[in-house]
Amino acid sequence: MKNVHWVPLDTVDADVSGLSAIAVDLRTDLPDEWDSRLADFALAGLPVYHSKHLQESLTGRVELEHLSENSFGSLSPVSAYMTFKHTADWLTALMAVILLLPVLLMISLLIILDSPGSPIFRQRRIGYRGRPFVVWKFRTMSVAATDPSDSGDARTAAMTSANDMRITRVGRFLRRSRLDELPQIINILKREMSWIGPRPEAEVLSQWYEAEIPFYRYRHIVRPGLSGWAQVSQGHVAEVDAVRDKLYYDFYYIKHFSPWIDILIIARTIRTMLTGFGAR
Repeated sequence: MKNVHWVPLDTVDADVSGLSAIAVDLRTDLPDEWDSRLADFALAGLPVYHSKHLQESLTGRVELEHLSENSFGSLSPVSAYMTFKHTADWLTALMAVILLLPVLLMISLLIILDSPGSPIFRQRRIGYRGRPFVVWKFRTMSVAATDPSDSGDARTAAMTSANDMRITRVGRFLRRSRLDELPQIINILKREMSWIGPRPEAEVLSQWYEAEIPFYRYRHIVRPGLSGWAQVSQGHVAEVDAVRDKLYYDFYYIKHFSPWIDILIIARTIRTMLTGFGAR
């Protein structure tokens, strides 16, 4: 094709400096190391295109066989909606923090009266494009239980099991109603999160999942959210096999990234808050 210079990548360590995009046949069963490498390209901002769709855009011809990846034939979601969503998130978060301030203060007081310690729990998690950040939540466990150094196992401490004895009385209600997530409005104002998106995982868990699931890091291609498609469809999970299934929901959300799926998630989130579906 005219005006296109193709550079074959023979190994996963090949130099990609100077390249404008990556083209790959996404219909093939790629080795794990290439799955991880392609995810790295996308997170670094280097576009990764399905070679068939790229050829169609260059030639102006569409040889339709089947749908693959997302509707636009790219690993990256639609940037126009992402920009609009990011702006809308910040404006609505600003209004929410003003309107909900009495509720936030009341919940904080209840937590303090229920158990000693700060009402806010902070945890390092992995966010947009794989960047770590500190997430804010209402504390739902005893102070000692939230310190990984006391457990001797940071991975175990980061997990929550059914009927976890570390959870306080007020904390159980907050988890069931999802009100423990409200302080993440601050994370939205800091432009680290969105209202809707894949839930950010604790850094120690994210590192574990990335080691076990080669394409796991691709979920970081969009900003993490207070609520997500996986949360309203499956609920809380922690073990690798269950996380792999949960990841398929995140990929579904990324593939169908649009206002319509966000509206659907908001509706299901309200149902979840009323029923406590998937809470731990």
